[in-house]
Amino acid sequence: MAFRAFLRQKSTKYQSFISTRTLSSTISPSKSNDVVLEAPKIPSFDYKPKTYKGPLTDDVLKKRKTYLGPSLFHYYQTPLNIVEGKMQYLFDETGRRYLDAFAGIVTVSCGHCHPEILNAIVEQSQLLQHATTIYLHHAIGDFAEALASKMPGNLKVVYFVNSGTEANELAMLMARLYSGNHGMISLRNAYHGGSAGTIGLTALNTWKYSIPQGDIDHVINPDPYRGIFGSDSSAYARDVQEHIDFGTSGKVAGFIAETIQGVGGAVELAPGYLKQVYDIVHKAGGVCIADEVQTGFGRTGSHYWGFQTQGVVPDIVTMAKGIGNGLPLGAVVTTPEIASVMSQKIQFNTFGGNPVCSAGGLAVLRVIDKEKRQEHCAQVGSHLIERLKHLQQKHDIIGDVRGRGLMVGIELVTDRGAKTPAKTETGIVFEKLRELGVLVGKGGLHGNVFRIKPPMCFTKDDADFLVDALDYSLSKL
Repeated sequence: MAFRAFLRQKSTKYQSFISTRTLSSTISPSKSNDVVLEAPKIPSFDYKPKTYKGPLTDDVLKKRKTYLGPSLFHYYQTPLNIVEGKMQYLFDETGRRYLDAFAGIVTVSCGHCHPEILNAIVEQSQLLQHATTIYLHHAIGDFAEALASKMPGNLKVVYFVNSGTEANELAMLMARLYSGNHGMISLRNAYHGGSAGTIGLTALNTWKYSIPQGDIDHVINPDPYRGIFGSDSSAYARDVQEHIDFGTSGKVAGFIAETIQGVGGAVELAPGYLKQVYDIVHKAGGVCIADEVQTGFGRTGSHYWGFQTQGVVPDIVTMAKGIGNGLPLGAVVTTPEIASVMSQKIQFNTFGGNPVCSAGGLAVLRVIDKEKRQEHCAQVGSHLIERLKHLQQKHDIIGDVRGRGLMVGIELVTDRGAKTPAKTETGIVFEKLRELGVLVGKGGLHGNVFRIKPPMCFTKDDADFLVDALDYSLSKL
């Protein structure tokens, strides 16, 4: 087809995305294909990027292919060479500005190169970059104190690590040591990391190698859109109980879940599910772990932590990504009782809580509070979701709009009744959005969900531009 051939051509700086052909599909993607839309324009932004004088796309890609692992992948048929960022925007080698609606995979919480966070990092780097916890330094304690103050209940003991995967590894170790049991329970469609240990917790075949998964089982996912029980949280909770009754000794080490599954496609768990499951797991001798790697720090808008949307207090909370606004930083927060089991042996992390990351992490917490980012996520997120749901009424290909705050998923299907994943169409629209200046993520097992999880400084004007760009792109299918 002419449009697909066009996609294969190398993009120029301001190349427009206009197709005069209609993509063949089992449904009509839009109910208003006769309406001619004008391509939307990116909101104005008072910032001029520096002139880039470094290597260009072809050279960067060649070196990457030569010296980096073949498992790495890049977005877009013609990859973007991103060279600068400022708040919710990114700039390529030509100086073109893009709206970053994916935040470095839900990592840039306060904004690219936020001045207050940069200042904290630079000031600490000029004094002391690294010392480890074998010596005293105030930064790690200050950061831990501030983080613990954000936690409910008796979640007051902090362990710092370098990533979400590390955090989930440590949480699983704690659960097994504290409970005296070994078996872990995770949800289908979950993502908790790709290390040899956490790959067992992850339940998406696209991320799993054929290695032993450990003593880990995956129960039915309480997905209100695709789940076999709809939004019936009690039915999903019964599956957990039946797994313990029929698939274990009756005792488990723990249960781990994201409140809104990130890589799985922004799937929010059925209301009331965690409260029921936590009770079941506790009765089986296990501990309950909340993976807040993507949902934490006010992103959901309604609450500071994702698990609070379910009305529960976990035994262990893991976090990373937004905690550092781009720094390699993660943490595990638990109770003094559970933490005490780690003192049986030496537990040490060379880089966890180093002075630079601690200074940066503390600055992140302060910026989120100072700029009222949780409240901002609630307001802008509500506006975004409302507009997307209105767009859903116009385009049949939008099967579901879901999420909270600035953690949103848009699932595309070729048949609303059968919920057939519109994988090909998603890929085409993904490229169109990029050409219009909008960078989004993709998720779900079939890659048919747009993940909208921008830096939390994302504005209503940005939201309108994103929705208009999506409307324009879908109307051109």
